[in-house]
Amino acid sequence: MRTFTLFSSVAFASTVLAHGNITSPPARQPGAAMQKVCGADAVAAVLADGTGPLENIPSSGSANCNIFLCKGAQFADNQANVQTFAAGEVVDFAAQLPIPHEGPANVSIIDLATNTVLGQPLIEFDTYADENLAVLPANNTAFSVTIPEDLGTQCQVAGECALQWFWFGTSAVQTYESCVDFVVAA
Repeated sequence: MRTFTLFSSVAFASTVLAHGNITSPPARQPGAAMQKVCGADAVAAVLADGTGPLENIPSSGSANCNIFLCKGAQFADNQANVQTFAAGEVVDFAAQLPIPHEGPANVSIIDLATNTVLGQPLIEFDTYADENLAVLPANNTAFSVTIPEDLGTQCQVAGECALQWFWFGTSAVQTYESCVDFVVAA
């Protein structure tokens, strides 16, 4: 009986622990503004496992809380991490994928006011983080995107735009997301 209980506990823990997030450039983190909008439980969930799926983050039900926009993390908590990039600049990303789940992924520029993609994705993976592979392709955890030349005046004010890493684990039916706040140098 103890062996079964131990095995069940280990199996359960392996399904609820980490999955994936962006570690570089600095991605949005939870803080006091997120707690005010999404609740203490949402902040606690992200702090307990920043790589967990969006579906595991509870929301207070506030109309202003959108877990599917930057995990609910608020710009007000992340102003010190705003990155400045030039049009045409290549930005290197590092992702942590402790538990892979195969599915599509991309990095896009998001208009934060409308939660819409600006232009085309900067990089796309039809199949990403395939748990059936013995070793993940190197470009799943280290890849680069190029800041578009055609953004015009968009993304010149902090808090307008983010680089959003978005991954959907098809079999797991789980969504992962990280946002990097940035401005394009004028």
